[in-house]
Amino acid sequence: MKLFTIIVATVFSGMYFIPTEKIEFSKESSLTDVLIALGDKKPIHYTKVSSPELIQQGLEIVTKGRTTAPNGKKSSLQSKYFTCIDCHNIMMEDPDLRKSDPEARLAYAVKNNIPFLSGTTFYGMVNREHWYNEDYQVKYGDLVKPAKDTLVNAIHLCTVECSQGRAFEDWELEAVMAYLYSIEYKLADLKLTAEDYVKLNGYQPNTKNEELIQWIKSFYLQYSPATFLDPLSEDKRGYGESGNAENGKLIYEISCMQCHATGRVTNYTLDQSKIDLKHLKNNIKGHNHFSLYNITRKGTYALPGYRPYMPNYTLERLSHQQLEDLAAYINR
Repeated sequence: MKLFTIIVATVFSGMYFIPTEKIEFSKESSLTDVLIALGDKKPIHYTKVSSPELIQQGLEIVTKGRTTAPNGKKSSLQSKYFTCIDCHNIMMEDPDLRKSDPEARLAYAVKNNIPFLSGTTFYGMVNREHWYNEDYQVKYGDLVKPAKDTLVNAIHLCTVECSQGRAFEDWELEAVMAYLYSIEYKLADLKLTAEDYVKLNGYQPNTKNEELIQWIKSFYLQYSPATFLDPLSEDKRGYGESGNAENGKLIYEISCMQCHATGRVTNYTLDQSKIDLKHLKNNIKGHNHFSLYNITRKGTYALPGYRPYMPNYTLERLSHQQLEDLAAYINR
């Protein structure tokens, strides 16, 4: 992974970049540029390689799994089973970047016509400081430890383990990083007030503005919360009695069907026909493979001869209430 070595060498040759001239920040200012101007430490993954051609290559890798290689030929698929956008959005999905609220996220997804997915969005990913955090560490231990605080390692883990594919070549990783930096947070995403911009632009150049750095970081999460849950016991399941079937229908359409529609990444295809909903309804009780309560919280595993699997939904990606809403729709 030569790119990672280059990035580390670049960062540690100059831990801080203090501009010689004061920069006037606006809504279009990138968060990375703002923090560096304030004197914050550069991320390990920091890179300024951002040609339009490289960004386009990165976009195609993320959305299609392949792109045009430097030799002019089509690259091989990174994974035969998944593309990044099967699990991750590439646009902002949380109306308030300080919270990971699945109820607010669902409403935002419906309003903005985006999927409601099990994985966190790539939008603003370069602005985080931690990946595969919290219960990922508890469940997977040493497997995710190198990826906890290093984005490049997190990407490598996802390409090999999560997507059941191959590691990126150096040029592919460079392209993906360029694309991720093209969708980093802008100050507009933090929803600062006019007074906030006055405060921010009062910073002192050529020094480390620690108070302002921490203040800006308070407007967004530096990680994506992840709480794993065991399936609810029988006595705690509501089977939709306390659920909102209309919300459940939305979850079914913009979450379940993202993978289970015909031609997608699973061999368990679904639509909104009575026969499919009846099958789900008949298996909603118990703890078998098709139980709604079981499969959403546990997911499935890749099997020999069939590598696609279903990731589990953490509490932050699907709330207890949303699970009841989904049950209400299926039972209806």
